[in-house]
Amino acid sequence: MDRIIYTAMNGAQRLLEQQSSLSNNLANINTSGFREQLALQRAVPVQGAPALPTRVSTVTVTPGSRMQAGPLSETGNPLDVAIADQGWFAVQTPEGEAYTRAGDFSIDQDNMLVNQRGQFVLSADGAPIEIPDRGVLTFSSDGQITALGAGDNPRDIQVLGQLKLVNPDPQTLQRSDDGLFRSTTGQAQPTDESVKVVSGFVEKSNVSAAEAMVGMINNARRFEMQMKVLQDANTNAERANSILSMNG
Repeated sequence: MDRIIYTAMNGAQRLLEQQSSLSNNLANINTSGFREQLALQRAVPVQGAPALPTRVSTVTVTPGSRMQAGPLSETGNPLDVAIADQGWFAVQTPEGEAYTRAGDFSIDQDNMLVNQRGQFVLSADGAPIEIPDRGVLTFSSDGQITALGAGDNPRDIQVLGQLKLVNPDPQTLQRSDDGLFRSTTGQAQPTDESVKVVSGFVEKSNVSAAEAMVGMINNARRFEMQMKVLQDANTNAERANSILSMNG
């Protein structure tokens, strides 16, 4: 009897954990540059004393993310930039350099180019990018940033630098709790000149709302099945106890 309960209990717990991952994906369906989180289960032998060689537990793991590009949405905002194909923007965080696909940038009160979290967007030389007061920005396809101050002659256009664009192997990136990606080695990634950007566009999340909703519904049904198994096991146990007490 304990095997039935043990198996159903593990199944129900894993489904709840997977439901959490699906809920997080659905909650970020409108988050720029969000990468769908993948959650799978794997078997883990039960350790400890006394050993239970016939018992195998399961755990939910998040082996990675779906790295396919999301759809591009045209905004017309000169501060919005999207990666054309593969690649990442580099931003500065307290934990070091991190990477994101979200290119909906803005200018903070100190005239620095920042993302929606207020983190500095990095240039190819690894430094934050300062924007001239009331300057109009232009991003070229290779990430070069130019600015023209209000009332300036067009011939006085300034080259402010170039966005740091990287394109590491997805296997070397790990999602952090803040939603940004970081190198598993802890080292800053080098600039990749093959990465191109599109100005006036923002990449949307690559999560499919329909698939996420279907996944949540399927998980809910499977959870109900596991609960039904537990209820049946409890009913069988009560009947067995009743029979034993009658015989006694």
